[in-house]
Amino acid sequence: MSLDLTRIREQFPALDRPAIFFDNPGGTQIARQSLDRINKYLLECNANHEGAFATSIASDAVLDEAHRALADFYNAAFPEEIVFGNNMTTLTLHISRSISREWKEGDEIVLTRLDHDANVTPWVLAAQDHGVNVHWVDFDMEDGTLNLDQLQKALERKPRLLAVGYASNSLGTINPIHKIIEMAHHAGAQVYIDAVQYAPHGPIDVQRLGCDFLVSSAYKFFGTHVGILYGKHELLQNLFAYKVRPATNRLPGKFETGTQNHEGIAGALGAIEYFEWVGNEFGGEQAEGLAGDGYSGRVLNLKKALTAIRAYEFELNRALLSALQTVPGLTIFGLTDTRRLDERVATFSFRIKDMHPRNVAERLAQQDIYVWDGNYYAINVTERLGLEEQGGMVRVGAAHYNTLDEIERLGEALKKIAK
Repeated sequence: MSLDLTRIREQFPALDRPAIFFDNPGGTQIARQSLDRINKYLLECNANHEGAFATSIASDAVLDEAHRALADFYNAAFPEEIVFGNNMTTLTLHISRSISREWKEGDEIVLTRLDHDANVTPWVLAAQDHGVNVHWVDFDMEDGTLNLDQLQKALERKPRLLAVGYASNSLGTINPIHKIIEMAHHAGAQVYIDAVQYAPHGPIDVQRLGCDFLVSSAYKFFGTHVGILYGKHELLQNLFAYKVRPATNRLPGKFETGTQNHEGIAGALGAIEYFEWVGNEFGGEQAEGLAGDGYSGRVLNLKKALTAIRAYEFELNRALLSALQTVPGLTIFGLTDTRRLDERVATFSFRIKDMHPRNVAERLAQQDIYVWDGNYYAINVTERLGLEEQGGMVRVGAAHYNTLDEIERLGEALKKIAK
């Protein structure tokens, strides 16, 4: 394990308490660099956009740098391909209106039952508005992986769009996203990727993926409550934008409606600066191979950071799976094959016998162990598993600031609860 957890955890002020945070799939703790950026923005350049005075000019400079930083995070070709918004859900509801404006009655789109509802209902609503047919791709109930045979059949119908998740926020499955994008593009479909659950856990490269759109939220990767949408420059340039008349027609401003959450965007910049620190401090083992892939500068540092994080979390993944499997009466939903851990993030959903998931979560909370219960807005998953009416599942998710000792404590607490 190449990460120094003492130094890593020092970057997160919220960890200086007895609580164990396994609620990370719902939102991670914030890095010190993000906090510093928020404070600096509000104290030194809190102003609205495009003024002639010093604080407005300084504010615009911070926002411009944030666009460049997030472009590097995704490895986008241009900063103008980055659109900030409230969160992934709001951005998707917004941009779906522009994308679907070009659909015609009788067209088709493809959605999956493995996705968070933020990558489902916006498209269902858009389809209803335009008389477009929705085709569904199911997932394997045993291992939580997407049914690629069903996907291929759905794509043979030449849909306009495929909306798919990079990783499941419920079952932890990492979809074979490169292959899926190739399949969709071969069928002539645009691809919209929800990367919210994957972004804290591994490197993203939209140019190599070739996706048309990709979106995540900074509060899931140690930053603030803002969403970040990538779209191919040509697509964003040509899409109609729903905006007020005085707003610019230039990218990315035409999609960043009204006054943005400037301090939140500054905080997202701080999250990227945290990843840069991780890459500089702990990414040495990954440097040579990634540089050979053509990365340089900040992009290289970010890839080093996320690659190092991914390597460490592989051990957390294994430890979590092992700990959960020792709990009597506990059933894990999703991949449990230790030979396939590279196909999942360290997010696990489970039930213990006939105990209500809320009861389990409350009893863990009494021991200062924070986890989620319910459907986590992946309601198609709990419905498909027949668990929605039974309270869903308990979900635990590790981030790279979690430790093996914390996982051991979780396992012991669950054993006591199971008894």
